[in-house]
Amino acid sequence: MKQTRYVTTPIYYVNDKPHVGHAYTSVAADVLARWWRLQGYEVFFLTGTDEHGQKVEKAARDAGMNPQAFTDQVSQHFRDLAGTLGLSNDDFIRTTEARHKAACCALWEELARRDEIYLGHYEGWYAVRDEAFYGPDELTERDGVKYAPSGAPVEWVREPSHFFRLSKWQDWLLVFYEENRYFIQPESRRNEVIAFIKSGLQDLSVSRTSFRWGVPVPGDPSHVMYVWLDALTNYITAAGYPDTKAEHWKFWPADVHFVGKDIVRFHAIYWPAFLKAAGLEPPKRVFAHGWWTIEGQKMSKSLGNVIDPVALVAEYGLDPLRYFLLREVPFGSDGDFSRKALIGRNNSELADALGNLANRTLSLIQRSCEGRLPDAALVRDTDKLFVDEVQTLPTEVRIRLESQEFQMALDAIMSAVRSANGYITVHAPWALKKTQPDRMLEVLRHLHDALRVFATVLQSFMPGTMAALLDQLGVPAGARDLAALATPLPGGTALPPPSPLFRKIEIEAA
Repeated sequence: MKQTRYVTTPIYYVNDKPHVGHAYTSVAADVLARWWRLQGYEVFFLTGTDEHGQKVEKAARDAGMNPQAFTDQVSQHFRDLAGTLGLSNDDFIRTTEARHKAACCALWEELARRDEIYLGHYEGWYAVRDEAFYGPDELTERDGVKYAPSGAPVEWVREPSHFFRLSKWQDWLLVFYEENRYFIQPESRRNEVIAFIKSGLQDLSVSRTSFRWGVPVPGDPSHVMYVWLDALTNYITAAGYPDTKAEHWKFWPADVHFVGKDIVRFHAIYWPAFLKAAGLEPPKRVFAHGWWTIEGQKMSKSLGNVIDPVALVAEYGLDPLRYFLLREVPFGSDGDFSRKALIGRNNSELADALGNLANRTLSLIQRSCEGRLPDAALVRDTDKLFVDEVQTLPTEVRIRLESQEFQMALDAIMSAVRSANGYITVHAPWALKKTQPDRMLEVLRHLHDALRVFATVLQSFMPGTMAALLDQLGVPAGARDLAALATPLPGGTALPPPSPLFRKIEIEAA
């Protein structure tokens, strides 16, 4: 039986269309899912949309639509985006689906059965935009209006509410983090969550009576479930909950939940506590990535600088965008989205370094080897440093991606690509044809082997372009995973004439 892996994006809130930040999270999850598949794992990759809550109810009303019709429309934008980004997700979940409502009710009933939920009244500061309550010490005040740390205005709310006994799980959470050192990543977010818990957890309000767009509470339909209890449950809904014998339950617990840093508290505190209280295993990791500014400015509808990822794909191509998003900044840190930087990465690293290396090597094989792959070559002392760097590259990439260090993985790959360009320049196979034809064949074979490794490990980042490169390298469709690298391609394999992989983009086009 294959080992399993489960990766998720957050389910995206449907009060507006997707932007480049949604694309960032989705591509990161897709890269990890594809990488695991290259290693031979059975993978479950989930994305979807979060469709309940007061904010959605208000957005639908403002649009003059009923909430279900509104969510149908906006959710489709996110489903379409998954196709535009080339995501390999195995499921797309919507919280308005019957299977999800059933899972929410089952989880609620299990928590209630275990006396983890009780009825009371809630009074406190609530941010509609965040769907979250805040303590008075977390608020700031400007011009008589109080604001949450996210910048959302808050209002005083008092209503009947069911409560989850979150305070009961405070000590358990701290022990859990200590025993699972890398559960919350990056380290800065872990420290933030621990500090919040040590300040004292209060029981959590988990139902609302002030609006109707949500999952009715079992046995008390005057209440709807708190949107975060509803939303977080999606991860086990897709795994088959409450049927723990379902086909997909083998994937639980999730290996990585990717989230934005603004929702790490919900995933790293509430979610493991809900699961533990219901007798279920918590996920293995919550990774909170940073935010993008746009050309040095905060992304904002009021500034008119919200970037449509579909437009970016149309302008620059899918794989250059996927590459840039994970190449530009360390995952977990904030970054600035700049068209100039995207073009720079495309031109210098993809077109010049990798694309030109492939075209030079494969063109030389066409002209000097009658378009057939040279036999596997001896590794001479002058080859060893380069060949060793290439052969150890898949292990280096695996180590980096297991820690979600996407930028470091790409840095290792591009370092090896630069070494390959240095190798072809130093050994100049075009000059060896008349003087040392056997040596020319060795050099070209080592370069071909290197390109095969580069294309194989980059498949998860740039699947379309790397499929084209593997075609040009003559690698059969069934020999493109990591294990296949151990089996050299036979000498004499016919290679098709090469064609450019990346187009250079003029800066003026930005």
